[in-house]
Amino acid sequence: MNPNRYLKFALSITLAGTMFSGYLAGTRFFSGVCAFREGCPVFLGFPACYFGFALFSTMFVSTAYAWAFGVRAKWPVAVNTLIASLGVMFAGSFTVGEIATWFTSGFRAFGRLGLSTCAYGLVFFIIILVVSLSVRFESAASGRMTRSDI
Repeated sequence: MNPNRYLKFALSITLAGTMFSGYLAGTRFFSGVCAFREGCPVFLGFPACYFGFALFSTMFVSTAYAWAFGVRAKWPVAVNTLIASLGVMFAGSFTVGEIATWFTSGFRAFGRLGLSTCAYGLVFFIIILVVSLSVRFESAASGRMTRSDI
């Protein structure tokens, strides 16, 4: 995948993740309840959606900057790889804790969405991680990635 195509794809996925987590965080912040009336996981005393919003926003801003200014280096890929890895571990840890609920109550336990919001966040993080890793490996295999690109 060429850098421009990657940036467009990453921009759309990180924007979707930012909007989704932003909706969750905003609803929680302004109303005091979780957006979809599900359990609201807490991390370090704050709702997990706040951290998800911070992670997605960071990826979106770095990708938007790189796209808007025509950055040719691979640092946006490296940033997205790192943050998406953290996001997979973060959202994955909450999603793993919800597996017991899926087995006892089925997908209806999470209301209209069928899955928890953490599970959807995990999907967004996995998509951006897989695409970012594939670009990094593709560039390394073709010899186009240099030490200054990382």
